Amino acid sequence: MSDLMLIVIANTEIATIPGISVAGASPELTKYTPPADVEYVFYGKPLSIDAIPVTPEGHPTPAIITKASYELAGFSILPVRGGSILPPKTPYVDITDKFGKDFRMQPALENAEEIVQRAKLLGFQLERMGLEEVVVGESIPGGTTTAQAVLLALGYDARTSSASPQNPQKLKEEVIEEGFKRVGIEKGSIRDPLIAISEFGDPMLATVLGISLGFKKRVVLAGGSQMLAVAASLKALGENLSRFTIATTKYVANDKTSSFKEIAEEIGIEYYAAMLDFSKSKFKGLRDYERGYVKEGVGAGGSVYLAKKRGFSEEEVVSRVEELYSMLKEKMQ
Repeated sequence: MSDLMLIVIANTEIATIPGISVAGASPELTKYTPPADVEYVFYGKPLSIDAIPVTPEGHPTPAIITKASYELAGFSILPVRGGSILPPKTPYVDITDKFGKDFRMQPALENAEEIVQRAKLLGFQLERMGLEEVVVGESIPGGTTTAQAVLLALGYDARTSSASPQNPQKLKEEVIEEGFKRVGIEKGSIRDPLIAISEFGDPMLATVLGISLGFKKRVVLAGGSQMLAVAASLKALGENLSRFTIATTKYVANDKTSSFKEIAEEIGIEYYAAMLDFSKSKFKGLRDYERGYVKEGVGAGGSVYLAKKRGFSEEEVVSRVEELYSMLKEKMQ
């Protein structure tokens, strides 16, 4: 059976808070980022918007890493709509179209339990297909803030990464504090992860949690800080974490502004960090990955994990990324 990667696309209103997310050229454009990411992986260009998802400084989406691995290694990708404002113009599995709300004003999700149950059914069906392992990635602008809120609510002293080297940690903490005040809780007050996700999370977290509960074999959570929130939720629900691994990039694992390694250790989940190196790239947009821009997303680390599983090296992935970025630059001129 072919290796399968799911990419869960979602949105949260938290991404529209100025300064929170750079997963889009502006806060208003972040609604296009998730569908555009998976469209780029399949078609080499987005169809939902006539532009490649970039940061405000013009750094390319991490989907370019996923596409490079996908083209080299030939694994299967299945997009999952797990709460995106717009559907992708690709084949996809529809779990929910309900996006995450601004948790400072109201609960993030009204239907977290329903999303988890629907996603659980998807995981169960994938297991019935004979798959031994499934890799689950994500694209959700603003998702590190919701993940940090969930981790803090569950009692972890979390600092999540950012797609910018200037991690807006102070802003994240202020936003989360407002949300906690609305509910009247402090760090560690919540034991039930479904309540934490309902109040402060996002639909991607609920979707990935459900898939992970329904698929009883090996699950690779392809992402950085956000997948720690999924892992913490799985642990709180009593799942044995030995069948789970987080696959991320060295940019997340080595991020001094986040507590990724410490939280992974505290949760008790193993992780793999793809040792990509763009320092010799002829393109500034890629060299800047080494300076802390972008870091992870769209299952980038998980895609490299699958490429390596199929006999390709990180260097070969980097070389293919270079070629794809060169083609992108030509299209953008």
